[in-house]
Amino acid sequence: MNNKNKTVVRSMDILNLFIEHSELSFQEIITLSGMPKTSVYRMLGTMEEMGFLEKGSDAKYRLGLLFLKFGHLVSSRLDIRKAAFPFMNALHQETEEAINLIIREGHETIYIEKIDTYQKVRLYTAIGRRSPLYAGACPRAILSFLPDTEIDAYLDTVELKPIAKGTITDKDKLYDMIRQARIEGCTVSHSELENYTSAVAAPIYNNVGDVIAGISIAGIEANYEGEKVDVLKKKVKDAAYEISKQLGYLH
Repeated sequence: MNNKNKTVVRSMDILNLFIEHSELSFQEIITLSGMPKTSVYRMLGTMEEMGFLEKGSDAKYRLGLLFLKFGHLVSSRLDIRKAAFPFMNALHQETEEAINLIIREGHETIYIEKIDTYQKVRLYTAIGRRSPLYAGACPRAILSFLPDTEIDAYLDTVELKPIAKGTITDKDKLYDMIRQARIEGCTVSHSELENYTSAVAAPIYNNVGDVIAGISIAGIEANYEGEKVDVLKKKVKDAAYEISKQLGYLH
């Protein structure tokens, strides 16, 4: 790897810190990145100059407006996001819980949209965040409705690592949950990606009937018990079906 490539990779390492942190000081960036002070200083200056980062009056760095331009370009090309947003918004208005939209990327999922105006507690999920297919209601809503051969191939190669106290790490139990999801048409999780949070989710299909995304309702675990969960299951399944129809799904 030549010096230019190293600089690009290190710059991306710094930018990736802002997926989980809305703002960071110079020292926090050094600590989190593990890079030398002089290298961080040089790269921050360049990224600020190019508009990738901006430095506030409080001396903390934040993502620059350039990302809004890129973000809008990417979002406008994601038909799934366009199709889903009105239904996500309606679901959020009804439930006042966080609504998430994810797509699959290999053995992972990535959150591409989230609405949480009424959700006062910040959850694990955030746009751009990744999760393994096996963990959490929304990722598992995709995994559960893949062809059997894909599920088997995935579970033969993946290591089921614990993320939170409720993460499913037993393969037999995971298969049981997949079978249950197929019966109910949705998934439920408790403390799988973050302790004391829960979610209910359903798969979204394209025009040829392939599962391509998942939508979830998520919030504090104490609110996801008894009859309320049944109500949320129906709501998320209805929303997922309407989004699928927008994408040409005719089942």
